[in-house]
Amino acid sequence: MKLEAWNLKLETHSMTATEKTTIITRKSQLVDYFEQGNTPFDDWGIGTEHEKFLYRLGDFKRLPYEAEVGIRTILQHFMNEGWSPILENDFLIGVEQNGASITLEPGGQFELSGKNFKTIHHTFVETRKHFEELSCICRELGFFTLPMGVDPLWKVNDIPWMPKERYAIMKGYMPTKGSLGLQMMANTATIQVNLDYASEADMIQKMRIAQALQPFASAIFANSPFSDGKPNGYLSYRSQVWNDTDPDRCGFQSFIFEDGFGFERWVDYLLDVPMYFIYRDGKYRPSGNITFRQFMQGKHELQPTMDDWETHASTVFPDVRLKQYIEMRGADASCVKHIAALSAFWVGLLYDAQSRNEAYELISGWNMDEIREIRAQVPVKALKAQTANLNVGEIAKRLYQLASDGLTRRAKVCQTNDESQYLDPVREITATGITQAERLLHCYHTDFNDSLIQMLESWREKQLQSCPVR
Repeated sequence: MKLEAWNLKLETHSMTATEKTTIITRKSQLVDYFEQGNTPFDDWGIGTEHEKFLYRLGDFKRLPYEAEVGIRTILQHFMNEGWSPILENDFLIGVEQNGASITLEPGGQFELSGKNFKTIHHTFVETRKHFEELSCICRELGFFTLPMGVDPLWKVNDIPWMPKERYAIMKGYMPTKGSLGLQMMANTATIQVNLDYASEADMIQKMRIAQALQPFASAIFANSPFSDGKPNGYLSYRSQVWNDTDPDRCGFQSFIFEDGFGFERWVDYLLDVPMYFIYRDGKYRPSGNITFRQFMQGKHELQPTMDDWETHASTVFPDVRLKQYIEMRGADASCVKHIAALSAFWVGLLYDAQSRNEAYELISGWNMDEIREIRAQVPVKALKAQTANLNVGEIAKRLYQLASDGLTRRAKVCQTNDESQYLDPVREITATGITQAERLLHCYHTDFNDSLIQMLESWREKQLQSCPVR
């Protein structure tokens, strides 16, 4: 079946206005929220989210919100192309169009949350179009983009923050929990893939595979070897930053592998995470750091609603996050081909029953301590991380083959062109054992005389030359 024959837009899970304002009186409502995410196989979709940094051409400063050439101006350009505004207190903080949205992370990281598509072919076309549109605006306004896992140049204090109320609350909270929380907010960027589940049992299997294999995805897609203007000693510094952000809501969740894990156990986890804020009447109110469980017990003057629950569920940041779908959160930001490759990696592993079962069998014998050790090594060693029984590089080759086989079988089931072509970056990285981060370091040392500025100037010029003229 040709690409054009697919229905481009799949229905996404969302609550009605009435459901959002429903008062929570019992835990079963919260469990039901996740059960409502159960999606029949024929309706499974693929959603991608990807961030990138924006810099001025002349001095490589990150773009502020308010400026002659600022992020608000860029959003206005997208509005001129038919996107609708997203406003907060009269500030233009994003745009949306036909199920996709462009929003701002705390330091102005520019994020496309794409539509929910049936195939990787569609998400690739969407991603490529987005980068092309942004490149046109780059050329017109005089800035350039950099899709990397960590800002290679600037410290947190150098970054202009975006005018979103929730970020002001989080900015005050983060330093109380970990030493790198502000770095995470302002100076990291990622690619995320969102996939569906059919039932609680299907969710459990996918969550366990995703949690066990997330460090391997981080290793394959490592792309953050610079910070503060020089090599930082890591291949995925973004992964390291997340390791020291907030232990209450980030990191490796071992309870996913315990007997009895399911929707209710995930609810219990969320109930005991402190709340950032409570949103009412267009305003973000500090929560007083109560947990959602305490919120339900009447520890706040307001009553909890399902909208509060949905918001709270989005303010935990583990390696793998359950909403009414599953989010894979382990990869550094990168280019269009790598964004599609990450989708292909997870779709091939989790949307084909045979590959999913083989991946589950692969991880079933792993020791939790060894998975944690691998996860700790990956930010520095990437594909060279290993323990007595787990070798990341060798396992990554196996995962590439499982994903590739899964995509080939999926093409027959879905009657579409084989999506395994999008795995080419994964094939090359796992075959050579050389990550994008290591290639960048090699270029930095050999081609640019240890000058990051020269390297970025080269990147900037190539990007501007490739920008189409409107």
